[in-house]
Formats: sequence, structure tokens, C-alpha cells
Amino acid sequence: MRDITRKAIADALKRLLADKPLSRITVQDIVSECGVSRMTFYYHFSDIYDLVRWIISYDITTILSGRKTHDTWQDGFLSIFKAVEKDHVFVFNVYNSMSREQLERSLTGPVRELLLSVLQETESSGKLKEDELSFIASFYAYAFIGVMLDWVGDGMREKPELMIKRIECIMSGSFENAVSLFSSLQ
Repeated sequence: MRDITRKAIADALKRLLADKPLSRITVQDIVSECGVSRMTFYYHFSDIYDLVRWIISYDITTILSGRKTHDTWQDGFLSIFKAVEKDHVFVFNVYNSMSREQLERSLTGPVRELLLSVLQETESSGKLKEDELSFIASFYAYAFIGVMLDWVGDGMREKPELMIKRIECIMSGSFENAVSLFSSLQ
């Protein structure tokens, strides 16, 4: 029930963003659009930016569901790029209304979780500690997020498929290489 209400509030914000920028939307606008009380909004979110962070996390987590393996991570990232492209009105509003640091923090959790799953699958020997795998996952997460935010900032001119091919070229074999090199530090 909790996620149903959150999703309804999120959908209301997305509808409002079709007509005006995030900076001009108030909590009252959102609750009026959604048909809930201000108390309900504040029960679920501390402010509009908290709502935006929840939307980003929820959408990415949903997109990546079932795409967290060594063989499917590219499909997961491609799906994120396509979702960003499809929901460009929301994305551009958020991109132009929040600091890059806020956006990076909102994206880091789900992207890092995907990469951590891939790394855990790649490193099945158990030689690496969880904090070492976490470090590698964080490194790759920040690289991916940086590339994606630059792509958004440049107006999403390149096709998502081309962006993923470029990322794949750079990352080809790098999970295995990173795990191998970290294992040799022991």
C-alpha cells in the first residue's frame, strides 16, 4: 500500500512537469493533482526533492530488476538510457533543477547494487572482501553515472545503443581484470 501511494504521488509530479519546471511546482500542486492530503505527502516524503530522489531510485531499481548478472548488465544499462530518453521531460526538469551531486547520490545506490552483483558473480572464489568488491563497484558506478549525466547534459544526442557500445568497449573484460588485480593485492 505504501508504494502505491508513493507511486501515485510520483505520477502526479511527472504529470505536472509536462507543463511547468520543477522549481515552480509546490507540494500543494502535487497533492491537488494526486488527490491526497499534504499530511499524506509528508508522511511519505520530506520535500519535493526527496520525492524526486525516490522516483529515480524506484524507476532504476524497477528497470534493473532481473538484469544484474555478468551476462545482462549491458541490457540493464541500455534500459536505463532508453528510459531516460523516453522520460526526457522529467529528466531534463530534474537535471536542470538539482545539483549534479544530488543526482549522482540518487543514482549511485541502484547502479552500484547492479555492479556489485556482477562483481560478486565474477569473483566466485571468495578471495576478495566485501569492502574491496564495494570499492570496485563504486568506481564503475561513478564512471557510468558520469557518462550518463554528461549525455543528458549534451541533450541526449547520441543513441542509447551507441552509448552502451562505447561503455562495453571500455568495460570489456574489466570486471575480471579488476577482480584479478585486487586478488593479487592479498
